[in-house]
Amino acid sequence: MNQLFLFVIFPFTVCIAQSQEIVFKSKGKINYPLTTDEKIMFDSIQYRTFLFFLNEHHPEFGIVKDRTTSSSPCSIAATGFGIPSFAIGAERNWITREQAADITLKILKFLINSEQSTATDATGYKGFYYHFLKMDSGKREWNCELSSVDTGLLMMGIIFARNYYNKNNDIEKNIRSLAAKLLERIDWNFMQMPPTGKFAYTISMGWSPEKAFHDMGWTGYNEALFLYILAAGSGMENAEEGYTSWLKTYKFYTPYIKFSHVAFPPLFGHQFSQAFIDFRDIADKYMREKGIDYFENSRRATYVQRQYATDNPKGWIGYDSLCWGVTASDGPSEKYNFDDKKFLGYAGRGTSGPGFNYFDDGTIAPYASISSLPFTPEIVVPTIKSMNQKYGKKLWGKYGYFDAINSTANWIDDDFLGIDEGPMIIMIENFRTGLVWNYVMKDPVIQKGLNKLGFKYLK
Repeated sequence: MNQLFLFVIFPFTVCIAQSQEIVFKSKGKINYPLTTDEKIMFDSIQYRTFLFFLNEHHPEFGIVKDRTTSSSPCSIAATGFGIPSFAIGAERNWITREQAADITLKILKFLINSEQSTATDATGYKGFYYHFLKMDSGKREWNCELSSVDTGLLMMGIIFARNYYNKNNDIEKNIRSLAAKLLERIDWNFMQMPPTGKFAYTISMGWSPEKAFHDMGWTGYNEALFLYILAAGSGMENAEEGYTSWLKTYKFYTPYIKFSHVAFPPLFGHQFSQAFIDFRDIADKYMREKGIDYFENSRRATYVQRQYATDNPKGWIGYDSLCWGVTASDGPSEKYNFDDKKFLGYAGRGTSGPGFNYFDDGTIAPYASISSLPFTPEIVVPTIKSMNQKYGKKLWGKYGYFDAINSTANWIDDDFLGIDEGPMIIMIENFRTGLVWNYVMKDPVIQKGLNKLGFKYLK
């Protein structure tokens, strides 16, 4: 009798436990009142940044250039950021919703119809896409890699699109249909590393027909956090094991009192995932043990960068509490070197405080601080105002802020980069309305991925 009772109850209990998935909801806009002048300032920043995507996308393919130079190829990551940027333009009445939907549909049609094969000039393979594509043909450029993280950023834009374009007309129905096909076509198992070693079951950084797989997988903490959620929610096998490998390489660092956090020196690594996913009050097992979520983690990382600039241990000209933001960006290049000062061109700059730098040569990227707006509006807003007053039109051009400035080298960039413009317009919008968070968080792929990787509410 007792054995029969246990036999009946046990499977029922397991069934109930498996079905209790958490529904994660975005918390929406940040509660930080802006003055009328501050609202006008952010309108200007967003509008100029939006013009990059409006003017630098292919009129037929919809894909977005990497940067504004005439020879620049398409960046599939910039295209991923561009998709919600067109919607932001529609929400702010800079273009119509129909125009935004039309550009988005062109992108999806190009992607679904482009060549997927092992050919060296294909556009992609196994549902993934090459990092850079020729703007005139949409074919692979520069023998670049089939990129997992850049494809992921593209797909996050597509996830936004299939939730935002929810009207019952032919264009928006077609967007939803093609988005589903593109997401389902990705073979995540193809991009998974072998089951042994440091990178066991992690997602490979890339593949090429000439060299096969990259010898490293994505391990944390960096901009690829969203990639594991996307892959897990899309059915990648051994996703939990891969995420465990990712978490094992975290570095919890305390550069200053009260600012202990999982470190990643360039600020973009704290911003890319959170341009799409609202991590407020939700955390995986590692972060729950630390008692914080990834949003709080990024808040602390942002404060660390401000404190580092205030202390200015290397004595760079311009660094202070109202001029900070070290991240991947353009730079002066070696031709500006003098005395013991060494400068690089485009580089993955960053700092997590004393003793934990990637590379810091005195280069500040405006998008680094601005894209941290949702995390720390109380220090970002005055920083933007100060930079505007300090540099004025020297730092401002056709598409808003130039990519970077280095006062020590007496250098200001004259270019704009899509992967830097995108987080800026999106994070400002998330701060103001929660737009991108609201539509991405409701997607079943994101919901499934968060649940599968063990995210739970902290409170």
